[in-house]
Amino acid sequence: MEALLDSGAMGLVMSSEFTKKQGFKLKKLERPMQVRNVDGTFNQEGPIENTVGVNIYYQGHRERTEIDVIGGQKWKVILGIPWLARHNPKIDWRTGEVKMMRCPEECGKQWRPVQGKLGWEKQKEEEAREEAGKRREEKEKKKKKKQKKGKTMEVRKVAEEWEIWDEEEEAKKLVLEKFHR
Repeated sequence: MEALLDSGAMGLVMSSEFTKKQGFKLKKLERPMQVRNVDGTFNQEGPIENTVGVNIYYQGHRERTEIDVIGGQKWKVILGIPWLARHNPKIDWRTGEVKMMRCPEECGKQWRPVQGKLGWEKQKEEEAREEAGKRREEKEKKKKKKQKKGKTMEVRKVAEEWEIWDEEEEAKKLVLEKFHR
C-alpha cells in the first residue's frame, strides 16, 4: 500500500478506518493526544487514543515502528517529519523518486544496486566523507586554540556545567555595550 510522505505533518498517523479494515491490533495510549488539522482546528474525530505496530518495507529498507491511529483521514498512512528526519531519504523532487540511503542501523542495510554500487556502499562513502570533514574541523579548532594560547583564560562552574571564560572577549563586549548606550 502507499503512504504519504508529508514534511508538514508532525507525526506518523494511520487512518482508523484503514486500521479496522486491515485488522490491526490497537495499543491504547496512557493519555489521549489532541490533534490539530492543517487549518488549526481540532480533529473532529477526536484525540489520538491508540497506536499500532507496523512493518515498513520500501526498496530494501525495513523497519518496525509505532504509528498513531487517527480518524477522518483521506490517506491510509502519513509519515511526517519525525520519520523523514530519522531516515533522511534522498528525494528527487522532479521525478518524485525516494531513495533510502541514510537510514539508521536498525533499518537493516538490504540495499538494491544503484548505478553499479550498492546503496550501503554509497552510504559508507558518504559517512567517510562526513568523518573526514569532522576531522578537518577538529584540526581547525586545535589550530585556533594554539593561536589563543597566549591569552589568560578563567574556568568557572555555572549551573552544574563548566564553561571557559575569556576575560579579554568579555572586556571587549563591555566596552562595546557602553559605546552603544
